[in-house]
Amino acid sequence: MLRIALALLVATPALAAAPHSGVAGARSMPELSDLALFACAAFGVWFVRNRLRARFRRNASKD
Repeated sequence: MLRIALALLVATPALAAAPHSGVAGARSMPELSDLALFACAAFGVWFVRNRLRARFRRNASKD
């Protein structure tokens, strides 16, 4: 398994797209990846808060 992981790490730069040109472009709106990251973070916060609320409800009944 370690060999497969090492092979993927070594091959990753060869599979990457062309390097960035270094010239910044004008942004008119967020990229799709920005929206996806925001959605994942919002879901993560919601999920953790939901689980913590359930945990504290369960523990509060024991007191």
